[in-house]
Amino acid sequence: MCIKIALVEDDEIIRNNYSEILTDEGFEVVVFSNRQEAMNYFKTVLPDIALLDVGLQDERDGGFKLCSDLRRLSPKLPIIFLTSRDDEIDRISGLRLGADDYITKDASINFLMVRIEALFHRIEVITQSEPPELKIQHDNSGFGSLSLDKKLLKAAWKNMPLDITLTQFWILCELVDNPGEVKTCDNLMHAAHICVEPNTITAHIKTIRSRFRDIDSDFDCIKTERSAGYRWLDNHLHPA
Repeated sequence: MCIKIALVEDDEIIRNNYSEILTDEGFEVVVFSNRQEAMNYFKTVLPDIALLDVGLQDERDGGFKLCSDLRRLSPKLPIIFLTSRDDEIDRISGLRLGADDYITKDASINFLMVRIEALFHRIEVITQSEPPELKIQHDNSGFGSLSLDKKLLKAAWKNMPLDITLTQFWILCELVDNPGEVKTCDNLMHAAHICVEPNTITAHIKTIRSRFRDIDSDFDCIKTERSAGYRWLDNHLHPA
């Protein structure tokens, strides 16, 4: 089966170059130059993966808006930003809106292929394995309870749903399944079946924390261990 990639890029030369390269790699490629054109297509047909630029024609943040709309259509569709904007705030914004990865256009095509293949590997792992329903409850010193359902791929805090992506769900599971244990970026990448840069994992962690704090402003159960990784603090490890 040919994998369909949707490429949303407003620069005609760049769009044609990437389309030709991806087609040569064996993908079926559909291209769009603006947000509305792409969204009209997505409402009727979903690709297997979406590559989005951030700036789209006269919309400086059109790609961000498109990502948000596309994520509402499909919680599990792999989305990668492919853009020239390399500021940390843009990277964090893209991941918070639901993208799985954020790649700048100075990356080699081989690098892009590795990242695309890693996302598809994740889909294969999830599709081929049917994990049993698993609910984990943690009482974190009055901070409330966390529920994780690995069958439905949903999470809740204080009985309120957490608005996180599939990538962020698996990152959270890896932390919670091993409370108190430091998890490196490589550990979290492996758990989420992705291959990304460490600062992308950092951005995902920031987004996960933000989603918890949208529900509970006192949430402080994910601790950063400088130069090491991250750990989930249970009721025995949470500082007084």
